[in-house]
Amino acid sequence: MNSLGFFELMSFGPGGWAPALLKAALMTLAIAGTGYVIGATLGTLLAWAKISGRRSLRVVAETYTTVLRGIPDLLVIYLFYFGGSLLLTKLARLFGHDGFVDLPGFAAGSIAIGIVSAAQHTEVFRGAYRAVSTGEIEAAQAIGMDRFLLFRRILLPLVARHALPGMGNVWQITLKESALVSVTGVVELVRQAQIGAGSTREPFYFFFAAAVLFLVITSLSGFVLGRAERYFNRGVRR
Repeated sequence: MNSLGFFELMSFGPGGWAPALLKAALMTLAIAGTGYVIGATLGTLLAWAKISGRRSLRVVAETYTTVLRGIPDLLVIYLFYFGGSLLLTKLARLFGHDGFVDLPGFAAGSIAIGIVSAAQHTEVFRGAYRAVSTGEIEAAQAIGMDRFLLFRRILLPLVARHALPGMGNVWQITLKESALVSVTGVVELVRQAQIGAGSTREPFYFFFAAAVLFLVITSLSGFVLGRAERYFNRGVRR
């Protein structure tokens, strides 16, 4: 029997793998998006710890970023997956459950990616805050703005303006790191390409299709981030 060509394999028709690949691409987006939100939230807290001036908080934040930058991302995923499963198993035994309890691969992968990206977000947010002119903050305080209004009207827009390019870079890195989550059993885009390649013995076709889908996602992401940057740079002299 003749083997199917590239366009037949990547179609929505009989024998086509397009639905499976698109579903896997959505899984990739879900993992990357969840990890990115976790990383941005934790990164905000860590950046605040570095900026606050308190030595104890600064030491904790510096230690966190140093450690996470020095450990390979794949190893962090393994540690969260197996460590989380071990912890769940011990907790289950306290309630009388006998047996091994797996931490869901999606949860382990998303949290691990979030923990890793938090170290990158920390430096992005800290640098963005340092780039804000102290004169603008002092001017807002001089006219009687309270802390919340100063944050909402002055600090947040200015920090976002300086942080968005770095946040875009972190998103692209997080998106590519989502491919590592396949080691936990999650069928994301790269894992689905491996499955298709093994089933059809056409590895180039599937990995090429996965690369194209990644490029489509990153291109759309770049477009959205570019629009966001233009929005926050309104009124800024080029």
